[in-house]
Amino acid sequence: MERDIKIVIIEDDETIRTGYTFLIGNTDGYEVVNAYASYDEAANHLAADRPDVILLDIELPGTNGIEALPKIKKILPHCYVLILTVYESQKQIFDALANGASGYLTKGTPAVKIIESIKEVKEGGGPMSVNIARMVISSFMKNQDSPLSKRETQILELVVEGKSRSQIAKELFIDLETVRSHIKNIYLKLDVNSRADAIKTAKENKLI
Repeated sequence: MERDIKIVIIEDDETIRTGYTFLIGNTDGYEVVNAYASYDEAANHLAADRPDVILLDIELPGTNGIEALPKIKKILPHCYVLILTVYESQKQIFDALANGASGYLTKGTPAVKIIESIKEVKEGGGPMSVNIARMVISSFMKNQDSPLSKRETQILELVVEGKSRSQIAKELFIDLETVRSHIKNIYLKLDVNSRADAIKTAKENKLI
């Protein structure tokens, strides 16, 4: 007879944490070993908890979820980490996957799907919300011979989202002049003179 899948939940929102603990813990075949409000609170207990799967939020007090991932993998190399977050930014998704996450779900995911995903990830799968999977697939469909640098592509993607130059500077922690310089280079490389033309050319050539 198979033993229950052991789960640890790391989520700072008490209502969400309690809800997940109740729903998962009352499902046959699943055992919530512990639930913590932060990685820093969980760190000293994880080795003793010995979970099979960790549900991990990204936006945590202290050490955030992305930073926590490699630390968790060091303590529990055979544990699967399933990200469960409100964040859908491409950078955070890829940072999470690169740091060892085995799956990525958004918090709008129905409870039944979350429970199925815990089992799926334990069996070696890589569950993702539909919108996340679509984003990952589209990134692989990009033109690999793009003339744009990684930073220029990142800025152009924010331009497509309708962000102003000052918003881009704030989001990427760079100064406004640097953003202007990058956009100027993007226009030169794409041989365009406007935001609309830059977006059109980039989409036609699968640069974003």
